[in-house]
Amino acid sequence: MRTSALSSSRVRLALLALTAATALALAGCASNPTTDAGAQPTSAASDSPVASGECSYPADSRPASKPVDAPDADPTASGDVSATIATSAGDLAVTLDAEAAPCTVNSFLSLAKQSYFDGTTCHRLTTQGIFVLQCGDPTGTGTGGPGYSFADELNGSETYPAGTLAMANAGPNTNGSQFFVVYADTQLPPSYTVFGHLDAASTEIVAGIADEGTANGAPDGAPKTPVKITAVTQG
Repeated sequence: MRTSALSSSRVRLALLALTAATALALAGCASNPTTDAGAQPTSAASDSPVASGECSYPADSRPASKPVDAPDADPTASGDVSATIATSAGDLAVTLDAEAAPCTVNSFLSLAKQSYFDGTTCHRLTTQGIFVLQCGDPTGTGTGGPGYSFADELNGSETYPAGTLAMANAGPNTNGSQFFVVYADTQLPPSYTVFGHLDAASTEIVAGIADEGTANGAPDGAPKTPVKITAVTQG
């Protein structure tokens, strides 16, 4: 959960790193939930930006980390959408919620179809305060994105139990390609768009990765067991 705080690029860096009320951070989780991996995001709840039937994906201030086109403004998916995030640690079965987060799911599926996630690593694992695995950055640094951003899809009642799939961000309406998977119930402010969930078996796979800890032994860092996404497919 998908921190944000520092100077221009460093702020986005930190904001893109998960953070909990303790000091982790969801930066990258578009950035990230925070702890210190950064500061805790404070995006305010907002209504779905797709009320008019269209989504907006304006160009971001930073170039795309990997060649990709912005999604079409009209989301085509609806209801529950099955998808698989194939990783080096095992396949993660997810159900995307295109009703609650149509623009987010539209972007995620567009990036998946363009193979944007293929070959990328899940660059961040938090094991204290907040319990998430963050992925979606081709640079593997927590600062990469698709070259566009889009609005939050929040109603203020969001919670982040184990199995939640949500966007990381660097503040309100800064969603890009980074997302996070919650592997144990986590307390975060309702500032990260929830766009799906993993099934129990897939959540256990991520929890198993977390059991191995981080590469540097700290509560926030790259997973000790490298996790590479090989493909994201719908259906």
